[in-house]
Amino acid sequence: MTTHPQSDEIESGVNRRGLVQALAAGAAASIATPASAQTVSVQQQGSVLAEAASADYARDPTRWGSAEVAGLFPGFKHIDMRTKGAIIRLRHGGSGPPLLLLHGNPNNHVLWYAVASRLAERYHVVLPDLRGYGDSSLPEPGPNLINYSFRVMAEDMIEVMANLGHQRFFLGGHDRGARVSHRMCLDHPERVIKMCLLDMLPNYHVWTSANKNWAMSSWHWLFMAQPEPFPETLMSAVPGEWFLKSRAGSRNPPKVVFDEYIRCYTKKTIIGSCRDYRAGARIDFEMDTADKDRQIETPLLVLWGTRGQPPTQEFPTVWRKFAKNLADAQPLPTGHYLQEEAPDQVYDYFVKFLTA
Repeated sequence: MTTHPQSDEIESGVNRRGLVQALAAGAAASIATPASAQTVSVQQQGSVLAEAASADYARDPTRWGSAEVAGLFPGFKHIDMRTKGAIIRLRHGGSGPPLLLLHGNPNNHVLWYAVASRLAERYHVVLPDLRGYGDSSLPEPGPNLINYSFRVMAEDMIEVMANLGHQRFFLGGHDRGARVSHRMCLDHPERVIKMCLLDMLPNYHVWTSANKNWAMSSWHWLFMAQPEPFPETLMSAVPGEWFLKSRAGSRNPPKVVFDEYIRCYTKKTIIGSCRDYRAGARIDFEMDTADKDRQIETPLLVLWGTRGQPPTQEFPTVWRKFAKNLADAQPLPTGHYLQEEAPDQVYDYFVKFLTA
């Protein structure tokens, strides 16, 4: 994998005036450092390996997806970007303070289709595929699966944002992307202005609170963490459409979106997601155990789906143990995929929180 330096080159491309303002005045100052999707930083020029043109969706849909999916992200650039350890596929667009949104399993960045274009009216929205997922690359796992730890995934995202000219940014994460986000705020709190998490409880809490009911409903955590190649072989033995529908729950995305999820459900992404879950049960749990008494200081919004049940206080109660500044925690009448099932409510909560 080709690498590139991060030190002097990254620092030279930073909007220093905006960075000073953000450090001095927190979230409010970030409004003074808008960045358009058309702005190209020094770092981005050297890190972008490919960019999709309109014709590419017809010429090479296996690589770039369909024009119909691209139409859900009007004005967004669609690129491959090199980081020190991976090649990250992403879309970015809009103008305003930077907002990084991270997807979960078994999806890619298109999971944000129902809110991304509206958010891009206010923010420079950045939508990457995590390493091993979607159209991002599949690095070797490394010792003890270090290359699929939330720590290393977070470092990918910090490098992506720096390449786009952003040293500080708003952050939103769902599912596995929310776990990457939590780790980012532990390791690099200076990077994140505010954080929104969707339907996620901390990794350490999940593993240390596991019981029969959790194992029955979240069996894939245990299954996908089994040694390679056992889960990969079984998951690859069934059609992607069948597997994704069996895991869909209450979600019902448009056909063009579901077709994109199927396109990205390949042997590569099955391997990548299993490496992610193995790391979650091993090296991530080791890191989270070491940090179990640390609280993130980043202002935090937590949203979760009630799955047809009366809301409880589980999410805010747990998160107050892991976060010093839980600004708000709200249940939504959805399943796991809040941004698909209740996009208007997610959008409203995001904007209210980020602009407060």
